Amino acid sequence: MEQRGCRGRRWNAFMVALFLLWSSASAQIRYSISEELKEGTVVGNIAKDLGLDISTLKQRGFRIVAGSTEPLFQVNQNDGLLYVNRKIDREEVCKHTSVCLINLKTVLENPLEIHYVAVEVSDENDHSPSFPGRKLRLEIPESALPGARYQLQAARDPDGGPFSIQQYKLSNNEHFRLEIKDRGRDGKIPILNLLKPLDREEKSNHKLLITAIDGGKPPRSGTTEIIIDVLDINDNMPIFTKESYSVFLNENCPSGTTVIQVNATDVDEGSNGEVFYSFGNLVTDTLRTLFDVNKNTGEIIVKGQVDFEVQDSYEIDIQASDKGTAPLTTDKSVIVKVVDLNDNAPEIELTSFSSAVAEDSRPGSTVALISVSDLDSGLNGKVICSISEDVPFTLTPSLQNNMYSVVTKSPLDREKQSQYDVTIVAKDAGQPSLSSVKTISVTVSDVNDNRPEFSLSPYTFYITENNNPGAKLFTLSAFDRDENENAHIAYQIVRDEDDNKMTSFLNVNSENGDILGLKTFDFETIKTFQFQVLATDSGTPSLSSNVTVNVFILDQNDNAPVILYPVSANGSAEGVEEIPRNVNAGHLVTKVRAYDADIGYNGWLLFSLQEVSDHSLFSLDRYTGQIRTLRSFTETDEAEHKLVILVKDNGNVSLSATATVIINAVEPKEAFAASDVESSVKEEDENNVTFYLIITLGSVSTLFLFSIIVLIVMQCSKTPDYTPKYLQDTNYDGTLCHSIQYRSGDKQYMLVGPRMSIGSTIVPGSNGNTLVVPDHRRCASGEVS
Repeated sequence: MEQRGCRGRRWNAFMVALFLLWSSASAQIRYSISEELKEGTVVGNIAKDLGLDISTLKQRGFRIVAGSTEPLFQVNQNDGLLYVNRKIDREEVCKHTSVCLINLKTVLENPLEIHYVAVEVSDENDHSPSFPGRKLRLEIPESALPGARYQLQAARDPDGGPFSIQQYKLSNNEHFRLEIKDRGRDGKIPILNLLKPLDREEKSNHKLLITAIDGGKPPRSGTTEIIIDVLDINDNMPIFTKESYSVFLNENCPSGTTVIQVNATDVDEGSNGEVFYSFGNLVTDTLRTLFDVNKNTGEIIVKGQVDFEVQDSYEIDIQASDKGTAPLTTDKSVIVKVVDLNDNAPEIELTSFSSAVAEDSRPGSTVALISVSDLDSGLNGKVICSISEDVPFTLTPSLQNNMYSVVTKSPLDREKQSQYDVTIVAKDAGQPSLSSVKTISVTVSDVNDNRPEFSLSPYTFYITENNNPGAKLFTLSAFDRDENENAHIAYQIVRDEDDNKMTSFLNVNSENGDILGLKTFDFETIKTFQFQVLATDSGTPSLSSNVTVNVFILDQNDNAPVILYPVSANGSAEGVEEIPRNVNAGHLVTKVRAYDADIGYNGWLLFSLQEVSDHSLFSLDRYTGQIRTLRSFTETDEAEHKLVILVKDNGNVSLSATATVIINAVEPKEAFAASDVESSVKEEDENNVTFYLIITLGSVSTLFLFSIIVLIVMQCSKTPDYTPKYLQDTNYDGTLCHSIQYRSGDKQYMLVGPRMSIGSTIVPGSNGNTLVVPDHRRCASGEVS
């Protein structure tokens, strides 16, 4: 052992010197040591080889970065020496590798430095070959012929390379010689070859010594004793009934399934002819976990999980042996081919995906790329993909196998459906087939393809006159079925080149569609007008639509009654009437005439006595304005009577005017003379008034007919549920003595016209117009309630 230690130290010194010579020409720090060095053995001076200041090593925390296990090497911070921390067994550290290289990382701090050091562990011939057992017993019948070969169990040596087993030697004898069979990775296998027949009666057993020698210098060896028992004559080996065995086995078959049954026969009698079966010596442990063999029947039985995707075929060595005193054996290989079953569902992988697609995308636009795979083979691995739902998408195969593109197959419309869940089904061609699904969500992005739409077309609005300038009159509303900027609507009034002066008095809020009046509208000046509003979205390019707006102005009671008669020379509402004192009761003294520019209830005038000298003498008709006597004059009655008449309209806030009539009671002769003079003057005045009234009536009638025609045209173009109902009210009395009511939609209208009766005069202000009234308003007995 001491000599061996000296040789090791000399070897280390040689290797270190060799390393120093090599490191002078290389930039990498690399050491080489032998395995099995004692703890504390110095490998090299890292600090010196790296050019580090030894005095700062401890201060800078010079160390080797190690993992969770105990490090193989350590560095001395005092002198910078790298030494072995624990005994290194190359066969443990570097299994199955020809070169054992251990990479170390050294760290210094302040400043941080990292250096890499490689330590090569060279193999030492520190293991001797060994056999599985101390003794190997072999039975050979005496009938064995020269040339018979018997495979022996090989020895094992943990060392590798040149230090592994290189040869076998057999002790000297006259019956056997040793052959070596090289099995590559499995090493060299010793085979015992019979040179001459055995004679049990001469010698019943033979003891041989087999030695396994490795390639070390000096070499190491291991021995075992082979005891050969010579059996009585059993000169016939079992023979398999078939030259070869091959079988197909379905994968995933249950444990206990019989794969195949082999059969061998032996023509010997007795125990020498009884055959039993076992696995051959070369059957691996993996095969033994998957299969088993019935030693009596020769049935090969499934023991573990057989998977085609792991291995598609197996070769099993079956050994048939007889039960003779010296059993004879025969080996036969059974080829088991695993049949693929459809036990793997297809897998869908999304390789590329665009979550949003524009609604104006052409058919054939690519949305996603998918790949499918199936671990099975043949038809079981052939995959067909499809889309399960009725969606505007389809699958098109790619140039590569099992690659598909998800494309649009028909135009998209976000306004109908903004999102689709596309379910892709991958189904293989196996029996029964297996399938898998994958769902992707595709969002349809908006494109500006919808024009703004108004809630009504055309619009009809009713506004009252005398509105405040700048106040909101009404609101238009449009909507756009697009979204975001494509649905943001701006409003503007169409100001065409035609002579539509009303648009200059209107403005629109571009954001909400509020229509503002820039001036006060007067019903007596204009009763209806029309204009257009344009709605434009904010898309690119923008889309727009327009709508026609019909506006009807409603009358308000903003005009006071005007006295037409009596009127004095200075323009005041005063007049003097003379009547004979001998008139009877009911005599028509005069008639107060008045006019109101408003219409409907606002223009309906009522007359009343505000002041009278004698209530018992005169009466006033509240509807016609006629002043009549209630009785005959008496001698005690005054000759002059003053009447103050109040003329008032029927607006919500009524307006009024007054007229003063002075009535003088004269003797009959004076009254007659005066009446002749006044009659000629009155006749001329009345003729002039009648002429003006006829002109006024004609104009008002024309305007009334025009309004009716416009209203009918508008209602027809609107096409609502239009059910006019005309109700003739015969009990209506007053200045507006008859009316026609009709209904359209949720509004009720009243057409009013002048009263025409015996003894009445057409009042110029009683022109025919349209008045909008609530449903509950009715005309009955001359009053509106």
